[in-house]
Amino acid sequence: MNFSEILACTLSPEQQIREQATHALENAERENYEQYILSLTQELTNENGQSSVRSSAGLAIKNSLVSRLNMNFSEILACTLSPEQQIREQATHALENAERENYEQYILSLTQELTNENGQSSVRSSAGLAIKNSLVSREPSVQEQHAARWLNLNAENRNKIKGGLLVTLASADENAATSSAQSIAAIAAIELPKNEWSDVITELMSYVVSTDDNLKISSLKTIGFICEGINPEILSSQSNKILTAVVQGARADETNQIVRLAALQALYNSLEFARENFENERERSVIMQTVCEATQSSNDYVQALSFECLVKIMQLYYDKMELYMEQALFELTILGMKHEDEKIALQAIEFWSTVCDEEIDLSLEAEECLDRNEEMTRVNHKFVQRALSQILPVLLWLLTKQDEDTDEDEWNVSMAAATCLSLMAQDIGDAVLPLVIPFVEGNIRNNDWHFREASIMAFGSILEGPEPTALAPLVSQALPVIIEMVADPIVQVKDTAAWTLGRICNLQIECINLDVHLGIMINALIVGLKDNTRVVSNCCWALMNLSEQLGGESSDTYPLSPYIEHIITALMQVTESGPDEGNSRASAYEAMATIVATSSNDTFPVMARLGVATLDRLEATLTAYTQVVGHDDQMLLLELQSNLLGVLTSIIRLLGASFAEVADRCMTILLQLLTNNSSTNSGVAEDVFLATSALIGAINSDFARYLEPFIPFLYSALQNFAEYQLNSIAVGIIGDICRAFGSDVTPYCDQFMSTLLLNIESDQLNRDVKPVILSCFGDIALAIASNFTNYLEVTLRVLAAACNMSAQIINEDYDLIDYNNKLRSSIFDAYIGIVQGLKGQPAMEIVVSQLNGIFGFMELIFSDMNRDLSVTKNMVGLIGDLAESINADTIRPFVNNEWVTVFVRQCRAAQKGSSLREVSRWTREMIKRVQK
Repeated sequence: MNFSEILACTLSPEQQIREQATHALENAERENYEQYILSLTQELTNENGQSSVRSSAGLAIKNSLVSRLNMNFSEILACTLSPEQQIREQATHALENAERENYEQYILSLTQELTNENGQSSVRSSAGLAIKNSLVSREPSVQEQHAARWLNLNAENRNKIKGGLLVTLASADENAATSSAQSIAAIAAIELPKNEWSDVITELMSYVVSTDDNLKISSLKTIGFICEGINPEILSSQSNKILTAVVQGARADETNQIVRLAALQALYNSLEFARENFENERERSVIMQTVCEATQSSNDYVQALSFECLVKIMQLYYDKMELYMEQALFELTILGMKHEDEKIALQAIEFWSTVCDEEIDLSLEAEECLDRNEEMTRVNHKFVQRALSQILPVLLWLLTKQDEDTDEDEWNVSMAAATCLSLMAQDIGDAVLPLVIPFVEGNIRNNDWHFREASIMAFGSILEGPEPTALAPLVSQALPVIIEMVADPIVQVKDTAAWTLGRICNLQIECINLDVHLGIMINALIVGLKDNTRVVSNCCWALMNLSEQLGGESSDTYPLSPYIEHIITALMQVTESGPDEGNSRASAYEAMATIVATSSNDTFPVMARLGVATLDRLEATLTAYTQVVGHDDQMLLLELQSNLLGVLTSIIRLLGASFAEVADRCMTILLQLLTNNSSTNSGVAEDVFLATSALIGAINSDFARYLEPFIPFLYSALQNFAEYQLNSIAVGIIGDICRAFGSDVTPYCDQFMSTLLLNIESDQLNRDVKPVILSCFGDIALAIASNFTNYLEVTLRVLAAACNMSAQIINEDYDLIDYNNKLRSSIFDAYIGIVQGLKGQPAMEIVVSQLNGIFGFMELIFSDMNRDLSVTKNMVGLIGDLAESINADTIRPFVNNEWVTVFVRQCRAAQKGSSLREVSRWTREMIKRVQK
């Protein structure tokens, strides 16, 4: 009998038949377990099979797996590596249960398997991975739990585990030794900050000088893992020991290149610990000599890693590199760039890209110091300028080393050289032109496509950095040829030509003679939309950049208006093509969304038709949603919905009130999308909310008829802390509703405010949402005016707490500076909305009682050099609002502060026509009134 018949017999009312069928299954399981499970799975997944047979197959699979997992740790670990998904899942589940039920016994058992020299290598490695995973998590909160769980173990058992791991470093089983190294590093990351296991580095140091190469390699790996995963300050007292050990292992007299490779990796991971050593010339020179000598190793991997170390050294210690650049690094890196082994050449190119990055940052820093009238403390050594004549020819030569069979996403030397050339142009500007332009002119018509493509890539790479006046004649001269190259017979040439046109449109739009070049460029790009997917994506990008640079402001017409219908039609055809290889379909939708957003009023008829077509397609996806079965097909459908929603949102924003005629149909579709995706995909929900936000802005208070069915989705998003971006957009929609409804929003405000206040006080909500909530308080206050009195005191307490938190933030990095600026700007948004909404109301006296705190906070920000334009504009606007809205005698002492006078004067010096200048002039007038 076949398996289907045997399974049916296990359900027979006749006992003898049941027993025979069960016996047959047991024999099949015993004789060929893999085939047995596969056959059962086939029966279980057979949609045309009898329900009872399918159910019996599933039960047999479960019983088989459960019985097989009633075994020792070694067998369970082996099952986690099974090719059968169900076996792997059951084994993983068994491990998770063991970890949860008795962690101490669990990790002891894993250690026993890892340290078992007679065990299978794969099982030992799996045990080590399980140990590490039980100690490490990317989520800070989970990491804290893991650390606490480990530290709560019996001290004797902890030492037993650590001892076993250290012993296993000497194992001849490389996988087991590496797993032990990772587990040791994970434990060290927990214990060293607690001043425990302080002798681990000393212990590892003793192993590094061992005659056992296996132990030496594993110990160096362990040191590297520890350095990679721990705050440098924790090991600062042991940095000399660490560097001594790794430098010893990396020296040229180390004959075992695997030891040398492990030492270099450890050195790479420990470079951030070496700041004091790099301040000492002798110690610095020892490190540099060791790394430079390693670039000459006979082992390609050692060479590549040594260049990788040089990249990181340049990144960390640029200021100390002048001597070494002149003596060795110029020559070594140029030789490295020419190396036939791509992994070595890539790192040598990356070295010069890093030099460019550092010098670009130094130039920006110098400009900032000049603006602040401060002295620049660091020196730009201009290494790129000094080595230009040696480096640039090599980069141009490397551009010609394309491989026509290489995947477009695969990083190679020609791509790396193009990136380096682009950074070089940004670093030294016009100085690249005398070397690059002759290469372009000499090769753009070359019969060898490698040189044609390289010349266009070189030209596209230098469009940012040199002065526009120097580039303008070159672009004008090259543009017709590059447009022509979009139709080149070689796809790589076409692709790069389209990319270069996109760069020209984005960076040098003023160099394009619209009367001469615009029409032929657009026609070439539209033809390119029918080409290879690589070419299509770059043509879409070029059209997008063209519209962004030529449009963007509300106007009656713009240069693309005569071509807009032709462009949209061509892009729509791309979206109707076959499989979305190279993301060409997504690129076309993105281009459409951008073109719509930046187009002019005379394109409204075309965009209205596009809006209807977009709604048609979204409706079709709703029908398709019920028919999609596979996960991949579902993901493609969700991506299509997101792309269509992006276009729809741009159309609604462009058409505004004229979109009202299809608003009912639009909202019906949006609500259905939310229903379908409420629990499966937050990305689509975010896009639906953005489209809803645009619709509210377009039809204003007419949105009231949709509020009842929409509001449950809104509150659901506000309560979803896990998807914080969706939560943030939902908060923004409350602001949209307030602006659209005005005082009519009052009945909803109790629920709005209670939800927002709960959210802003929650530790679970991502911090990026909280500034949005503060701004929303201002929107609500402005909309409901005197009715905001009910929420005033609690809101002012929240704002005072936010001011206090902002004042205490130490601006240690750009992310914190950016966040603090967002927080401060939103605080001022809230105060502005409250002051404007309560102007003339008795409740303004409550605001007056807060003036000392508000002005004290603003004075603190006045002296902060990191405040951005948004903070500055909102702050000067708030001063004006306070001066206008509060009794002159009360507000006069505050606005007469010297810092206020200086601040307003600075703002009035902003660029002519800027909104900051206009707001500050108005503020100055308000202050003058109260000073009379």
